[in-house]
Amino acid sequence: MSLSVIEFRRRLAAAILAAALGASIFPAAPHAAETALLTAAQSDPGKLGWMVGSPPPENKIIRADGDYFSFPKLRWTVCHFRQLMPTVNVSRGLGAPVPLARKIDEAIDALTFTPLGASTPMSWAQSLAANYTDGIVVLHNGAIVYEHYSGCLDEAGQHGAMSVTKSLTGLLGEMLVAEGTLDETATIGTLVPELAASAFGDATVRQMLDMTTALRYSEDYADPKADVWVYSAAGNPLPKPAGYSGPRSYFEYLQTVRKQGEHGVAFGYKTINTDALGWVIARVTGKSVAALLSERIWSKMGAEQDAYYTVDSIGTPFAGGGLNAGLRDMARIGQLLLDGGMANGQRLVSAAAIAHIRAGGAKAAFAKAGYKLLPGWSYSGMWWITHNEDGAFMARGVHGQAIYVDPAAHMVIARFSSHPQAGNAANDPTSLPAYEALAKHLMR
Repeated sequence: MSLSVIEFRRRLAAAILAAALGASIFPAAPHAAETALLTAAQSDPGKLGWMVGSPPPENKIIRADGDYFSFPKLRWTVCHFRQLMPTVNVSRGLGAPVPLARKIDEAIDALTFTPLGASTPMSWAQSLAANYTDGIVVLHNGAIVYEHYSGCLDEAGQHGAMSVTKSLTGLLGEMLVAEGTLDETATIGTLVPELAASAFGDATVRQMLDMTTALRYSEDYADPKADVWVYSAAGNPLPKPAGYSGPRSYFEYLQTVRKQGEHGVAFGYKTINTDALGWVIARVTGKSVAALLSERIWSKMGAEQDAYYTVDSIGTPFAGGGLNAGLRDMARIGQLLLDGGMANGQRLVSAAAIAHIRAGGAKAAFAKAGYKLLPGWSYSGMWWITHNEDGAFMARGVHGQAIYVDPAAHMVIARFSSHPQAGNAANDPTSLPAYEALAKHLMR
C-alpha cells in the first residue's frame, strides 16, 4: 500500500470517525499536548478567528482535506460540517414549529456536586466550561428551565450529534420491531442478502440493536492497517487517490466485515453495527434513515430546524454518526421518549419500543466491555441505560454530545460539546454526577 493512501485514510478518518465512536478514545491530533492545554475560553472559535474573512487568512482556514477535527479546530468544525462535506436533509416539514414553554430556574448555575473520583465540589456553571460545552438545554415537565450557548453555537445553529446519531437509528429500528415491520429474531443475511456472507449474516436484528454482534473489527488508531482506516476511507465522499482499490461506500465496506467469536455473548461498541442497521432499515422500508426520521419523527414533533446527515460518495447517510441538528430539537427527541412516544397529541413512536429501550439490555454482556465509569449499566436499542434509581437512560457521542432522560425527575438534558478528548471517560466524571444532582434539585 502506498504512503499516499495511508495518509489519505488518516486524514479522512478524523471527522468521519469522530462522529462515529461515542465511547472510544479518539487519536491525539498533531500538537495535542500543547493545544489541549487551552481552556474552553481560550479555545473559543470566535476568539481564535477560524474562517473569518473573504477569504480568511491562510493560518485561519479550516479545510475539508486537512486536520479539521484536531483540537482546537474541532471547536469550529462541529458547527460547520455542512461547509466541509456533502449532506442530505432531514426535513422538519412545512408546519410551524411548536414552541417549548420557558420556566427558567435561576438557581441551576449555583447547583453543586462532587465529580466522580474527586473530593472538591464543583458548580453546574463551572462544569460547562470544564466540559467545553457549546450548548445545553434542560427541560423539566416539558418546559425549558435552563439554556446556555457558547463556542460555535447559538440557538439558531446546528451541531454534530456524533454517536447520539446511533440512538436515533436505534429508535427507528425499535419502532419497526414494535410495529411488526422488522422481526427482531430475523438474521441480517435474510433481510439484506448482500450481507449474508459477512459477519452480520447470521446475527439477529436484536443482537445488532443491542451491539452484541461478534465482529472482527479493530479501532486501534495506532495501527495504520486497522479496519477503522479502511472503513473511514470507504465512507469518505471525497475523490479517492490514485491507486486506491478498497471499498468505496458504506455498503461496500460492510460486506467485507468478518466474524470473530459468537454473537449474543458480549457487548461490543462498534459503529459498523449502526450503519448495517441503517441498511436493514432502508431495505425493509424503502427509505433511508434520513427520509424515515423526517417522515416519522422530525416533521411531526414540532421541530424548529431541519437536521442533516453527512453522506458517503453515493449519498448514503452516515447512520452511525452523521446527524447534525439544532439543540432544542435534540431536547425534543428526549422529551418524545420521556413522554412515551407522544408529541403534540400524536403518537409518533410505539410505547412498546420505548419501554424496550428503557428496560435495558443484558448487564452481564455490557460488563464484559469494561466501562469502569459505568458500573451496572446496559445497552439496548442503541441507547445507554444507567439502571439508577431514577431509571435514567441516555444517548452518548464523542467530545461530550448527550441526550439524558430522567423519568423520575421528568427531566431531559440535551448537550452539544467540543471537548478536546473524544472519549466520554474524559467528561463523565463531571457530567454524570451533575445530571443526577440536577435531577434531585428539580424533584424538590
